[in-house]
Amino acid sequence: MYELGPPFSGVAVPEGTNILLSGPPLAGKRCLAAETLAVGAPRGDGTIIVSTRDSAARVREMLAPLAGGDTEVAVVDALTQHIGRSTDADTTKYASSPRDMSEIGVKFSEFIQTLYAEQRREYNRVMVDSLTTLLLYANLQTVFRFLHVFTSRVGTVDGLGLYTLESTAHDGETTNTLEQLFDATVDIDVDGTATLTLPDGDTQTATLDNSG
Repeated sequence: MYELGPPFSGVAVPEGTNILLSGPPLAGKRCLAAETLAVGAPRGDGTIIVSTRDSAARVREMLAPLAGGDTEVAVVDALTQHIGRSTDADTTKYASSPRDMSEIGVKFSEFIQTLYAEQRREYNRVMVDSLTTLLLYANLQTVFRFLHVFTSRVGTVDGLGLYTLESTAHDGETTNTLEQLFDATVDIDVDGTATLTLPDGDTQTATLDNSG
């Protein structure tokens, strides 16, 4: 089981769960996802972040205060190479742009292979920030196909997947289509009220006190 972060501390979801976190800008979804990643740091969970809107350096700056400076974070950076050449390293891999979802998927698979198969990490937490950026570069059908493979991969390795979406940037049809791929959802209102719908259908409500 994977314990979630504040404000749903004490709540756990089964291995292989993929969670969609949706809400308007600055409602707190990214901070919530990051805190959920950080919960796994003390027990040595693998941590992978696929970033389509921030550089690897900024992603690590965001996570460090939550997870501790010594936590190893693997980042698939789909932004930096788009604006200047960069070379893959042990904990950072670069995709050419958010448009190249095949490359993003390959880089992610390389990381999960290392953590799950080679390092034998039983638990791995994955964050994709954000789906909205992917939808700026490709149509819904293309993004859906990519996420179908991606979420299946997370499920295969008994991971926990966290995916952010700007709810105000998409119509209801887009959101409803994407939600089919996820086992659980967190819907965040503009006032910071977060509603968690668990895989078994139970719901919990909490108020976020952060932003992002």
